Amino acid sequence: MSVVTRFAPAPTGRLHVGNMRTAIHNWLWARRNGGRFVLRIDDTDRERSSEEHVEAIRADLAWLGLDPDEEHRQSARFGRYEAALERLKEAGRVYPAYETAQELELKRKVRLGRGLPPVYDRAALALTDADRDRLEAEGRRPHWRFRLDHGAPIEWDDLIRGRQHFDPGLLSDPVVRREDGSWLYMLPSTVDDVDLGVTHVLRGEDHVANTALQLQMFEALGARAPAFAHEALLVGSEGKLSKRLGSLGVEAMKGAGIEPLALMAKLARIGTSLPVEPVKDSAPLVAGFDFATFGRAPARFDLDELAGLNARIVHQLPFDQVADRLPEGMSAADWAAIRPNLKRVDEAADWWAILHGRIEAPAAPEDRGFLAAAAAAAAGLDWTAEPWPQLVARLKADTGRTGKALFQPLRRALTGRDSGPEMAALLPLIGRDQAVARLSSLS
Repeated sequence: MSVVTRFAPAPTGRLHVGNMRTAIHNWLWARRNGGRFVLRIDDTDRERSSEEHVEAIRADLAWLGLDPDEEHRQSARFGRYEAALERLKEAGRVYPAYETAQELELKRKVRLGRGLPPVYDRAALALTDADRDRLEAEGRRPHWRFRLDHGAPIEWDDLIRGRQHFDPGLLSDPVVRREDGSWLYMLPSTVDDVDLGVTHVLRGEDHVANTALQLQMFEALGARAPAFAHEALLVGSEGKLSKRLGSLGVEAMKGAGIEPLALMAKLARIGTSLPVEPVKDSAPLVAGFDFATFGRAPARFDLDELAGLNARIVHQLPFDQVADRLPEGMSAADWAAIRPNLKRVDEAADWWAILHGRIEAPAAPEDRGFLAAAAAAAAGLDWTAEPWPQLVARLKADTGRTGKALFQPLRRALTGRDSGPEMAALLPLIGRDQAVARLSSLS
């Protein structure tokens, strides 16, 4: 059986880390099994959906490196949903109901007040043809509910949560179509999964009850259900569901200098028993993806940990992958020298200015004579053969300085910084003329 997964965002906003994680996991499972990853745009809500958000979803997936094998839009498939609804009508598995939202809310409160589960009481099933005619003459239009089979428990083996068991008598018959003719999520999603050959549905644990309902829809349509996996939801670093997570999208990540590979590495592994670690590409994430590694506890997403992982990934990025984001003229040697001290790629511009621009580096009075000696020594070095060890050795012999007293004034005079990349790597990039000029200006 060829594996087919799907990611089904609604184009009513930008992707955030929660649904990006879902997309990543579905993509990884498809790629690990040589299968297909389908992007399904759930744009049945015409008022809230927009083409701007469709384009943004595509762009966000591309930034992450997730390449859908197919794309489908629910707005192009309304005929399929109509046909499915007619089949279910003929089989007696859907029925019209006429209660208003206010009436349903009152029923819910009454049941709760009596200590009963707040499920729909199926009053619409007792309506006669005359009752329905009267209600429609009053101007009411029906919404349509799927009629659950109460004869047996709903059970399935979840790939993450294990054996699941639901009593259908404790569930409301779900509304599948509103009175205005628009579709709710449940039936269109089921029809799409059948038509597109989806074999695995991986989504958040907040959909577990939906799965119980949809399993009966698959059966009512005479279709085989996919395998289901429900992963724990993301929580913020403070240990509870964080509102901030909902606003963290690709633009926020770009603004924070986060590499797409860092975000993928983080979201691929949090909530599993596998370590979150820097990777050079997605291959190890694909190879290691396994439902058996997922835990049941909420997955903690920590921005500081992501920033640390990002820095470790930046430290191993090759020059050709970042060249188009570096200052014009920066060489592979420049990148190799400064890369170990960066937390994000755009910080390279600061070090480019240090290497080749003007710096502010005031010297202590007691260091002026030392820096004059350093300027003279630098002018006489063989710059074709590792100038930094030569400079240090000559100054140590000539001035008697050692340790911090030797190294710190030199670093500050040459870079304007008290810390940074190894001077052995930086000094050849600064060059003889610039080094002598900087040392001389402070003597």
